[in-house]
Amino acid sequence: MNSDEARPFPYRRVMVYGVTGSGKTTAAARLAGRTGLPWWAIDELTWEPDWQPVPPQEQRRRVSEICAGERWIIDHGYGQWLDIPLERADLIVALDHPRLVSLASLVVRSVRNVLTGAATCNGNREAWRTLVADDSIVRWHFRSFARKRRRIRSWLVDSPGPDVLRFTSRRELSQWLRTQGRAAS
Repeated sequence: MNSDEARPFPYRRVMVYGVTGSGKTTAAARLAGRTGLPWWAIDELTWEPDWQPVPPQEQRRRVSEICAGERWIIDHGYGQWLDIPLERADLIVALDHPRLVSLASLVVRSVRNVLTGAATCNGNREAWRTLVADDSIVRWHFRSFARKRRRIRSWLVDSPGPDVLRFTSRRELSQWLRTQGRAAS
């Protein structure tokens, strides 16, 4: 088998986790396409139209329902319900890209979304004012980066739970994804 030949994917329940702007949604979509596992975009479950957050207890219910299934990929793990997928996941795909890479991706994506008017989730659209607001995703990147990195690294050192695969570059992730085949039923 050459290095780009796909092999059966041994996992059934996967959480893609990473710093803000690391490409979690894209990675989860690509992994779902390779493996055939169903994928849920978490932002669709946690934000309503007009950027109204879904109440925490409802988020927990929605995520619990997904994670009760036998086959899934989710593209995030919010702290208020991170315990739910961690109890059931077979694998964490951890995107631990350098700050400059993830921040640049986040800014480029957000500016592109503002300029094109592209909907991001449930019809929500980014705007210039939301990019500089106190609760903007760019500011969230700075507030959450170190914590998310520490969490990823702690899973690598002391994880009695799911397997953890840490990727520090998009190239490394892409190479791994190319080798993944369909998941066992």
